[in-house]
Amino acid sequence: MRISVEKPILRINYSNTFMVTDLAGQIQPNGHFGIFADDTRFLSYYACYVDGHAWERLTSTTTTYYATRIHLTNPEFTSRDGKLPSGTLSFVISRTVQEGIHEDLDLTNYGLAPVRFNLEIALRSDFADIFEVESRQFVRRGRIETRWNEENDELSTTYTNGDFFRCLSYKISNSSCSPHSANGRITFELELQPGETWHACCGYTLAGNEHIREPVNLCYEAMVDNRITNTGVERLHHEWLNCVTAVNSCNKVVNRLYRQSVEDLGALRLFDYDVEPDIWLPAAGVPKFVTLFGRDSLIVSLQTTISHANFARGTLKKLAQWQATERDDWRDAEPGKILHEIRRGELAYFKQVPHTPYYGTADATPLFLILLHEAWKWLGDESLLREHRDVALRCLEWIDRYGDRDGDGFQEYQTRSTRGIDNQGWKDSGDSIVYPDGSQVKAPIALCELQGYVFDAQMRMAEVFEALGEADHVVTLRAKAATLQRRFEERFWCEELDCYAFALDPDKQPVRSVASNTGHCLWSGIARPDRAARVVQRLLRPDMWSGWGIRTLSTQNPAYNPFSYHRGSVWPHDNSIIALGFKRYGFALEAAQVAHGIFDAGTYFASDRLPELYAGIECRPGAFPVPYLEANIPQAWAAASVFQLLQSILGLSADAPQGYLYVDPYLPDWLSDLTLSGLEVGDARIDLKFWREGDRTCWDALVRSGKIEVKAKPWQPWSA
Repeated sequence: MRISVEKPILRINYSNTFMVTDLAGQIQPNGHFGIFADDTRFLSYYACYVDGHAWERLTSTTTTYYATRIHLTNPEFTSRDGKLPSGTLSFVISRTVQEGIHEDLDLTNYGLAPVRFNLEIALRSDFADIFEVESRQFVRRGRIETRWNEENDELSTTYTNGDFFRCLSYKISNSSCSPHSANGRITFELELQPGETWHACCGYTLAGNEHIREPVNLCYEAMVDNRITNTGVERLHHEWLNCVTAVNSCNKVVNRLYRQSVEDLGALRLFDYDVEPDIWLPAAGVPKFVTLFGRDSLIVSLQTTISHANFARGTLKKLAQWQATERDDWRDAEPGKILHEIRRGELAYFKQVPHTPYYGTADATPLFLILLHEAWKWLGDESLLREHRDVALRCLEWIDRYGDRDGDGFQEYQTRSTRGIDNQGWKDSGDSIVYPDGSQVKAPIALCELQGYVFDAQMRMAEVFEALGEADHVVTLRAKAATLQRRFEERFWCEELDCYAFALDPDKQPVRSVASNTGHCLWSGIARPDRAARVVQRLLRPDMWSGWGIRTLSTQNPAYNPFSYHRGSVWPHDNSIIALGFKRYGFALEAAQVAHGIFDAGTYFASDRLPELYAGIECRPGAFPVPYLEANIPQAWAAASVFQLLQSILGLSADAPQGYLYVDPYLPDWLSDLTLSGLEVGDARIDLKFWREGDRTCWDALVRSGKIEVKAKPWQPWSA
């Protein structure tokens, strides 16, 4: 059984450009259908006809993330030559995306007689901002003009609003029949002999204030031919696949999930943010989040250390460039803060939304510090620390001065922007933070995981400054971390719940709701070991454990809704972070249980692709995961959760500066062997093989290049 996460659609994407159609390749002006780039919908309507009649779909699919093909045929209709039986004509639409979009039209007459007919294509553009598409609330502002260039066979539709500019050009080439345009349709007057095929190429060019995104002048078959790797999209994708750690196991589910996750991350690459061919970062997800996000990029980079640790370089470099330098309440910005999200559409251009960029996230700043340390440990590159030293100091200053809003030693958040996000942790929907009675917690809110992230960041940065020889910072950071850990235990632990409070409310009272956030406190290492053990058991009780993962909120809370965004759903990335936390405190069996639940859910979804989230319903005989219909897929941290779950099973941690890779493996009975080939640690590449002998996990390592020593060593919580 295979479950589609969304309504049946066709979607292709490349960097900032993506196209979403129905299964017949048509675009209706409702929902997330259209051609999009730079947070603008360039094409909002597409339909094709044969003598005014809609074509009938035979089949269609996306053959790779950047290519799709649709097979259509004619219905029965009366042409100028008489009645034409259904199925006489074959009409194939093939599309590939690389900046712009290339469209191939192929028509074949399989009848016994010549046939004359009109092929009509209707196109319309509304140039809606991505936020308008999401809300389905459109405001008419600028001017739209359409012109047909008969000499070039090109339809151009432009949108201007002051100095904001967008243009969609649809150019036809390689056609034996010159088209004409009238009444909103491009028409080809065709005559096909029996067995004759007609072909045309159509190119969509997307232009704006900053970019002109032109299609590649290659037809579909040349673009998707794996033997041709010199086309830009295919060459870069092959380079990505070749540099990633390879995984193989007798468990075919693990193999398929891993390979699909590698494909998805490559498909989400944002080329506009490339620094070098090997230094880049992904979009958060398609179709809603095709842009740079702070939290998402940081977490994905932390998740991908075992697959491609170099991923972190692009994230650190780009986010450092956008670090806030001044206070701006409209954008929730303060000096030293790391951004939440950046947008390029019309609303952002005219500052009607604060995403220029928007800084409404409480966790991206400490996560930046955590990633900086983790990247150094895996890459062994001390220049990375020197490059970002000043950025890191500004992050630490932000934590003390602005993250702690009232000086009580805890991190709180509250938006100051009239268009800001109310909840600024990873559960950022407006109704996600609730009391035990299900009512909403008002800001300012001190989430439990935020305290853990800051503790972790302080401990890690103490190591960083020790490596840089700055002893004063080392002493100060460790003292702050020790104080935070002590006060966290005093204020957040809830004895009757067997876990930490969800948050502190505006009155500094514990929000005694059981939520998955408490599991992040194990990942960060702030939890006391004896209490961590109780948290593990609490999160695996039936009200939190669905069988397909840990729910975001307990079923015992009146606000629980398994089909909601954050109040009872299951998020793969949330679970991978928690699993790593379990392993950190020695709960290998429980970490493997979480991994198995997520992997099992993944087997139900089409293409073995984990979605952003799915419903928190119980795993029972005859049941199956229920998708969240508006989930992004592919989605970066859902894909990367597969890597982090495998890391939790194998207990992999690196200390490249000292020349070590540590392993602490536990293979459960459902995973009898696992091989990693080409794992990168510092300048070394390593092959690791793990296998079960009875209840014991064995391992072997082969260093293929570079210098590294592989040692068995269990993870330990921080000792502040």
